[in-house]
Amino acid sequence: MILIYPFHAAVPLTYQRAARMRRNLTPPEARLWRYLKGGNLGGAKFWRQHPVGVYILDFYCPAAKLAVEVDGAVHAIPEKILHDRRRTAGLEAQGIRVLRYPAITIRDELDGVLAGIREAVGRGL
Repeated sequence: MILIYPFHAAVPLTYQRAARMRRNLTPPEARLWRYLKGGNLGGAKFWRQHPVGVYILDFYCPAAKLAVEVDGAVHAIPEKILHDRRRTAGLEAQGIRVLRYPAITIRDELDGVLAGIREAVGRGL
């Protein structure tokens, strides 16, 4: 079964990968999701592991065109930093703003992360 969202086209394999990823969130992603799901953050609706083209966004708020990415330690590797910059540029070219948070920040400074997301959502609505 091919699922097509009206917002972003993605190949069927990307949708399948996203579905698997939704079932296997990392601990920092799961922690953040508890606050983002169900409109718990100022009523904004977020989707988790949402496909956009060849990419899968950790969290996406369609109303604000906002992606929230949780970066584990692998994102500190130079090749991954370059990949993330290109990915962010590609998403921004589609009008999607990207917020990136290190996983450790989700663990240690969640209130600040939520405040930053709330502010970004407010600017996008």
